[in-house]
Amino acid sequence: MAAPRSWKDAMVAAGAVAVSHVPEASLGRADIDEVAGAEPVEDSGVAVHAVEQGAPAPLTIRFLDGIQLWKVVYYDGVLPIVRAHVAAAVRSRGADRRLRTADEAGRDCVVACVAALRPAVRAALEASGLELVDLPQDEVSQPGRALEAARRAVERARVALEKQLGERCAERLGTDEWLVVDGVLSESSVLAGHPRALAVIKSHAAQYFAGPELERALTVAPGHRTSVFRPRGRARHEVYSWYQRLWPWEGNDVLFGLLRVEARAHEDTVRAASRIGGWLDRERAPLATPDARWDRLLYPIHDVETYLKARAPRDLLSAPGSRLPKTGT
Repeated sequence: MAAPRSWKDAMVAAGAVAVSHVPEASLGRADIDEVAGAEPVEDSGVAVHAVEQGAPAPLTIRFLDGIQLWKVVYYDGVLPIVRAHVAAAVRSRGADRRLRTADEAGRDCVVACVAALRPAVRAALEASGLELVDLPQDEVSQPGRALEAARRAVERARVALEKQLGERCAERLGTDEWLVVDGVLSESSVLAGHPRALAVIKSHAAQYFAGPELERALTVAPGHRTSVFRPRGRARHEVYSWYQRLWPWEGNDVLFGLLRVEARAHEDTVRAASRIGGWLDRERAPLATPDARWDRLLYPIHDVETYLKARAPRDLLSAPGSRLPKTGT
């Protein structure tokens, strides 16, 4: 019998069943679905402030984003075997307004519970030379649980890569340069404490207010922001934050065009919040279409994501098509 031509052939020869499926849960990171709590630092409660329209933007801004792509490529029995790609990049914009790549990193891996694989399948994977991310055996008792465990593992890998690039970039920033991160600052002491680092958060599963204050925060008008507050609950490192609206929500959804911004927990952040909000507001143009999240997606962040996807493995990118059975006709 001839030797297998590749690790994929070896996997099938070992008894794994080849598939191609991106689970519906394969979305980006989500906040915790709870009321996390907040402590006011600018006003006694949630007030609304206009951002400074026309506030000058920093001459140089660096934008950081990451992607996670993954799909189930095999089943060993009912145990899913996931192939994943995570990547992050920093794109810098200077006086000429052109975005250029300043730093990037990527990682490809296979995610599975190695101990639960049949010996032949495990041997084929180990001989492939691919990086293996092992899942705990108690998290893969059912296919649904295994997929969620794989999703979390891929997400952790992406977050770690973004943190690595973000901290490296922050340590190199010039005195008049800023870093804008798609995500949070509060998981990194370096980023959370940097005077010229910002985070923009597009998802709002975690809420920090309740009752009338929640309504005031989530219905803030375009060109306005809420009072600066200190998030409580999930933050590992202390930051200040505020909500800011980019586009009108009436006729759309209460979260349409809404960002949450994180910055250093310092009185300078409170003084600068309206000025920062003013130049952030202009980063919504040009529109980040055709992305469905265009209303909350700053264009330079969209540019970073587009750059990363252009360099990603093509077979992991979502493609339009049907999952109806192939009949051969």
